[in-house]
Amino acid sequence: MIHEFGIWSLAPPVIAIVLAIWTKQVYISLIFGIFLGLLIVVEGDFVEAFMATIDSFVHVFQDAGNTRTIMFSSIIGALILFIQRSGGVAGFIKWVSQLLEVQDGQISSTMKIKVQLMAFLTGLFIFVESSISSLTVGSIFRPLFDKMGISREKLAYIADSSSAPICILLPFNGWGALIMGLLIVEGFSNPFQMMMQSIVYNIYPLLALALLLLTVLLQWDLPAMKKAEARAQTGKYLWDNAQPMVAEEITSIEPKTGVPPRMINMVLPLLVMIAMMPLMLMYSGWESDVAQSATSTPGKMLAALGQGSGSFAGLLSVIIAVLFASVLYATQRIFALGETVDLIFKGISGLMPIALLLMLAFAIGGVCKTLGTGTYVAGLAEEFVNPGLIPALIFLISCFIAFSTGTSWGTFAIMIPIAIPMAQGLGIPEALAIGAALGGGIFGDHCSPISDTTILSSMAAATDHIDHVRTQFPYALLAGGVAVVGYLLIGFAG
Repeated sequence: MIHEFGIWSLAPPVIAIVLAIWTKQVYISLIFGIFLGLLIVVEGDFVEAFMATIDSFVHVFQDAGNTRTIMFSSIIGALILFIQRSGGVAGFIKWVSQLLEVQDGQISSTMKIKVQLMAFLTGLFIFVESSISSLTVGSIFRPLFDKMGISREKLAYIADSSSAPICILLPFNGWGALIMGLLIVEGFSNPFQMMMQSIVYNIYPLLALALLLLTVLLQWDLPAMKKAEARAQTGKYLWDNAQPMVAEEITSIEPKTGVPPRMINMVLPLLVMIAMMPLMLMYSGWESDVAQSATSTPGKMLAALGQGSGSFAGLLSVIIAVLFASVLYATQRIFALGETVDLIFKGISGLMPIALLLMLAFAIGGVCKTLGTGTYVAGLAEEFVNPGLIPALIFLISCFIAFSTGTSWGTFAIMIPIAIPMAQGLGIPEALAIGAALGGGIFGDHCSPISDTTILSSMAAATDHIDHVRTQFPYALLAGGVAVVGYLLIGFAG
């Protein structure tokens, strides 16, 4: 069914995206998109639309998941500052330099490949949460990339294109919990089995990871990335007039005077954060009906892991990691209590831009929901009845919804209830329809400048957000184009 706002529901996200790419003023573009959407809702009353725009920012925090995500994205700044000021990052750089036998002025292309490969593998290893994956890769490897003359755009691409794809291909995390929940609503008695069956049809994430690996190993840079790499080799981290997603006080921190570089000061807090993620997922999902109905302790633990809250687990994990780091550094007499508190607040303040941007991204997502943007786009699919086109069509519609709304999770919630009945009615394998819907959501998310994961990757790499979008888009488009061809071949081959 087409929503009452019709094609007007596309205007706010599309115009916000076009303005962001054209002007490079992401904040203003998002605010304008939110105002325009609410102006449509209130039928042209400018005063009411203005007041509703202010209220939309407040309403973001009425959703506990949104609030936790914004808090997490701010508090992670304290951890980033901690591991730099304590000599942890310097110790890691020293260790990698010794491992690769890096000498001043003697950085070879082989060394660059190895460092990029390490960043790629780190992103794959942290499959418990996409935000933690991209933030960890960016904060750890940014100084190394800068030292070796590798562009921050390349780092953002590695962080972004390794995080969400691996999280959905190894869905033992909040992603899997969401997908299984949606499948339960659709009547599947074994949602875990159906989710795992859909992985083989989730073509885009598989291609995105394969393309990223080839890009790293072969140093195959498409034109926009090639320009960024050439600039980085001259020692310029950013283009002129670029606006990095992190305040300078977060990216240019030297170890405290007299503190020796110790890799353990970086590794231990990050390991605590990563290890706490599945534990907090289980904790938050322990009292769920699914977990309580399990007949064995291992089964209950797995069910609780699947039912846990990703935003809750992420927030608690980073808070515990910050507290652990505070104690760790206190035992080494690196920071006094006052210094620790100052660093925490300085780190949080340094990431206020990302918190603001996430608030705006959530707000425009709410406006799109009010306008029925996703429902309208999905409803257009009713005009296509050829079963051979359906898998590719589901993929493309999911892509457009994710691109327009900036949320892959929201896209899953919209598309899975639509894709499964379409598949059942047309005799298409349900796993194929689910895989196409999930892959399309990831593809659109990778292309969208208002996606929270894209924003976090820009922040993690401390690069200009639109520069990251411009350099990643060709790779995403290439993998997405091949995925479309794959779905067409599967669809028409039966």
